[in-house]
Amino acid sequence: MSFTILEDGRASGVRAHVDGESVRVSPDDLEAALGWALKPQGLCRDEICVPLPKAASISDERGVDLAAFAAALDRPLAIDAGAGAACIGDSASERSVMLHDGEAPDFCLPDLSGRMHALSDQRGRKVLLIAWASW
Repeated sequence: MSFTILEDGRASGVRAHVDGESVRVSPDDLEAALGWALKPQGLCRDEICVPLPKAASISDERGVDLAAFAAALDRPLAIDAGAGAACIGDSASERSVMLHDGEAPDFCLPDLSGRMHALSDQRGRKVLLIAWASW
């Protein structure tokens, strides 16, 4: 099945084996989409390796379990198997660094005239952000 993985603002299409809410991706597709390779020492990306105490629980002949992958990296995961999509968020340690720095991540929003404005354009100035939702 064709599946989309969203991570760090980009979407990657992979082939996946879906069984209920369980999604498994081949190690090659995982590396191509997210940059993480399954190696004997654990999950590795560039010079960083995260050891896996139970390597058999993250991967089998159907591929790497996305939920176990995200848990091993301490990253939140949202899966909608019916829609063929998953989103992997930043780890708690990455989020805490952003909170500690007190700097909001950059984003762009349109004004009432449709012109786009980026938060980064306002660096060094005081900015009041108002958020509203109907729910």
